[in-house]
Amino acid sequence: MFANLKKGVSSKVNAIGLPILALIWVGFFWGTTWIASKEGVRYIPAIQMVAIRQFLAGSIYIVYFLTTKSPWPKGKQWKTIIILAILNFTFSNGLSTAGVKYISSGLGAIIAAIFPIWIVIISFFQGEKMAKLAVTGILISFGGICIIFYEHLSDFLIPDFRLGILLSVIATITWSFGTLHTKKKATTYNPYFSLGFQMFISSLLLFAYNEATGTSVSLSDIPINTWYAVIYLVVVGSLVTFTVFVYTLQKLPPEMSSLYVYMNPIVAILLGSAIFDESLTLSIALGGGVTLIGLYLVNKSLRQSRKKTNILIK
Repeated sequence: MFANLKKGVSSKVNAIGLPILALIWVGFFWGTTWIASKEGVRYIPAIQMVAIRQFLAGSIYIVYFLTTKSPWPKGKQWKTIIILAILNFTFSNGLSTAGVKYISSGLGAIIAAIFPIWIVIISFFQGEKMAKLAVTGILISFGGICIIFYEHLSDFLIPDFRLGILLSVIATITWSFGTLHTKKKATTYNPYFSLGFQMFISSLLLFAYNEATGTSVSLSDIPINTWYAVIYLVVVGSLVTFTVFVYTLQKLPPEMSSLYVYMNPIVAILLGSAIFDESLTLSIALGGGVTLIGLYLVNKSLRQSRKKTNILIK
């Protein structure tokens, strides 16, 4: 009897503990990818680094599923794949990586975290009502951003800093459109296989851009530290952690699995300060906290909206 009780308790602990550990993994290691990106773009053009990363990761996904004889996407599914390849990986991933060349990795992570705000705003212009909770969250997040930039007002006189902010913001907008398109055009084929194609197609577009602009660096001239950063981004960022993230989606409620969004900027800020000596000031800490509180309210509003929609469908 005690053996069965012990087994049952152990099973419950694993059922709860492993998904939580997986969530912590996602929150921490996706936070570290901002540091790896910052390291990578120090020596080669950001777009080239993103192209190499996505070519390698996409190829690994595709080869794996080809060996397992997974069915290929068909017909209109290719249209969705191409659109998401452009929105999520060519623009969003490419521009956010390019942005951290000019701003701190922590600031880039905070800006990236506000993409749910754009989802609310885009949905509003598409005819959906904006809940009071969402409006409150947007205003609080905006206040947090203002606090962060209070000590950076003079930096806006620097063209590179303004460019980094602009690229990072555009990246969050394209990611939001990609998220909404994914929701609208949900497909029935293997999502991992689709992800591999999205990465691969985007890498070809980014390589073409590099060649057209003449901004590529010879592969033999890329320093070993950059290759380490790329390998880390491919293995840890794109392959391992994304798989762990899907596991959290399967095992945890949506409100818990989305907590990684709040963890990433904290990790990026702390590691950026430790590794790159990026400034960690009171305004960044306070403003980041206020921004994440507002973001939490926006996410809460989105979850409530989804619940109401599901009830109406039922």
